[in-house]
Amino acid sequence: MFSLINRNSKIKGTRYNGPSAFSLIFFLVGILIINGRADGKYPDQVGEVQIKSSMDGTFQKSLFFAPKSEKKVPLLVALHTWSSDWKNTYNVPLAEGCIERQWAFMHPDFRGPNKDPSACGSDLAVSDIIDAVKWAKEKTEIDTSRIYLAGASGGGHMALQMAGRAPHIWAGVSSWVPITDCVAWHAECKRSGRRYYKDLEISCKGRPGDSTEVDLEYRKRSPLTWLSKASNVPLDINAGIRDGHEGSVPISHSLKAFNLLAESSLKLTQEQIDYFTKESKVPESLKRAGPDPSYGKDRQPLWRGQSKATRVTIFNGGHEMIPSAIFDWLARQKKT
Repeated sequence: MFSLINRNSKIKGTRYNGPSAFSLIFFLVGILIINGRADGKYPDQVGEVQIKSSMDGTFQKSLFFAPKSEKKVPLLVALHTWSSDWKNTYNVPLAEGCIERQWAFMHPDFRGPNKDPSACGSDLAVSDIIDAVKWAKEKTEIDTSRIYLAGASGGGHMALQMAGRAPHIWAGVSSWVPITDCVAWHAECKRSGRRYYKDLEISCKGRPGDSTEVDLEYRKRSPLTWLSKASNVPLDINAGIRDGHEGSVPISHSLKAFNLLAESSLKLTQEQIDYFTKESKVPESLKRAGPDPSYGKDRQPLWRGQSKATRVTIFNGGHEMIPSAIFDWLARQKKT
């Protein structure tokens, strides 16, 4: 059972009570950057669907696009950010890119914002994404050798969670500015005054150290717990060099994910990770990355590591994703 409605998702208006015109302009510019489109809407070809959960029988909403094609098409599953749900417009550029390339596009809910035990990398959330892929395969001809996953911030967190929890599905996973260690991020957010530590306490039913059961929840919801199972999945992990200073997730999360999967000779030292994170600079002991046109003129890679199927890129930026780089890398990935 499903419904498909070709309509734009409705975004609630934001009330502004700022003290100055300058503040209003800054606020509006921020909205444009976050949404990826000036009007904050998905293209008309993207419709709303409902997918029945295989775990609890509830219907979970998603956005979906399938091209009219006589041959099998790639599928990109795009994941919403930490505090949003399936209606979030941050991934509009990914939907537009899929329409342009004639790929199928799926934007599932996986239990909404990460401030609920059923969300935040839970078993239910994992199941919702697997169900979404299965649903897409039933409704259109999907090339199973080219099923991709991408997300930024909370979406980057869930992308790596899914790489470890369901590695057999993905031909490539592109994760941007991800959270990989929930205990570490709880401490970092509490120290910096960012509210996300409260979201984690709600999702995990307590603070780290409260009990064995609570600590287990933090581990289960951390991609680092599962990533060893994704050693054969092509992974593209990206972080802006200034994230953690201008953004909410220190780049140590991305570097530790790379270290977990890298060959011993290619692992970063703790001293190098600390320097990256604290100084927002590439350590002098590491070779600078070469140019990559897909990242654009102002967001070029500063350092890149590659080990087997895993690539990590530290680029000139903050807490953000670069859609052109996502498509450039994913388009080259195919399961054999």
